[in-house]
Amino acid sequence: MGESGDEPLTPAGRLFLQPGMNQIIHCVIGMKNPIDIESVKSQIRSSLLLQHPRFTSLMVRDYRGVEHWRPTQIDIDSHIRVIEEPLSSSDSESAINEYLADLCISTGLSMEKPLWEIHILRAHKCVIFRIHHSLGDGISLMSMLLASCRKAHDPHALPTISLPSPAPAPLRRNFRFWNLLLTICFSFIFAIQFILRCFWIRDRKSAITGGPGVDLWPRKMATATFSLEQMKTVKKAVPNATINDVLFAVISSGLSRYLDFREPNGLRDGVQLTGLAMVNLRKQPGLQELSNLMKSNSGARWGNKFGMILLPIYYRRSNSVDPLEYLKRAKVMIDRKKQSLEAHFSYRIGDFVMSTLGPKFASLLNYRILCHTTFTISNVVGPQEEIMIGDNPITFLRANNSALPHALVLNMVSYAGRADMQVQVAKDIIPDPEFLAKCFEDALLEMEERVTAKI
Repeated sequence: MGESGDEPLTPAGRLFLQPGMNQIIHCVIGMKNPIDIESVKSQIRSSLLLQHPRFTSLMVRDYRGVEHWRPTQIDIDSHIRVIEEPLSSSDSESAINEYLADLCISTGLSMEKPLWEIHILRAHKCVIFRIHHSLGDGISLMSMLLASCRKAHDPHALPTISLPSPAPAPLRRNFRFWNLLLTICFSFIFAIQFILRCFWIRDRKSAITGGPGVDLWPRKMATATFSLEQMKTVKKAVPNATINDVLFAVISSGLSRYLDFREPNGLRDGVQLTGLAMVNLRKQPGLQELSNLMKSNSGARWGNKFGMILLPIYYRRSNSVDPLEYLKRAKVMIDRKKQSLEAHFSYRIGDFVMSTLGPKFASLLNYRILCHTTFTISNVVGPQEEIMIGDNPITFLRANNSALPHALVLNMVSYAGRADMQVQVAKDIIPDPEFLAKCFEDALLEMEERVTAKI
């Protein structure tokens, strides 16, 4: 029997402890000034992190093998790893990415202490938070991180989390009926596609295809950097387009460019490659106020609350398509996904399978859909103002996670006018992630040039 203070894990938390889905999130923070270790420890002691029960609890299993959180005492020194010397003779950016690539296939976190740790790369002015996915999703963890930060121009003010205005309710009854009908149709179609993808349908093999066991293969990492101003310029080319539409258009174009280089004439024009995207399901989109996340009755609530959607892209030979066609197609497809309940369906069906058939079967289904698709993508919108932690300004924010069966994993975080996308690859399948990252950057530049040429 468990102790009286034990708290059971959520179904999603149990899923992320299964061997095939054992995931660790890496929050990567670049600092402007040298890092003072004692200051870091002081910040941790006074932070909200140590006030949250999941960050001060061990993961234990009872006699039936069911996982629980058990409160314990925290030894901060055991959670901090300091590396004083430069990691390699490479430039700082490459050295950090090499270190992160190794972490993606590391043995994981010790169960002898709460499931988080901090790596400090002093020579590179970089801090890496390693946090087990069972503690929460990217929105929860990034929101907690920002609660410990302050505005660079106002050391006493918390970072501002901008929230989009709610969409106005439609005025005409027939318009509401038509929207409802579309929602039902799209939800039904995408739910069927999702189920078929879990069990039978898989992408055609290409130069970037992963598969079973690829999550154990050595990794490489590169960073694609985008200007948010450039992305805003591009999105004006299509009415009501969003940054997410531009991002997916860039990925579609960039992958077509890369495949043209890797296997010219290897794929027929129009072949579908499918991405698996993580979608935040909280009522309030984007990063959350930590006070809302801590309320058990809040629609935001702490933990893992995200669904998955399938995002198909279609290979086009780079010289045969107007760059802005990628944006037009991306907007149409993503608008249909937004109008459906696919993300909610995947969340509910996962919760149901976990509750009825157990974590092993749920893990198998998740692993199969990863093996049947080509890449993973996530996007977290960070603060658009410069912030600091412990009086040390932050120069960049990035995120990635443990390796998956995909040979290509893309994680984007925006901060202070730019967006950094971590391009994580299985290096035996995609040996040149730096070139792939440049394909993405060049795709955005080409779209911007096309837009400005029309003005």
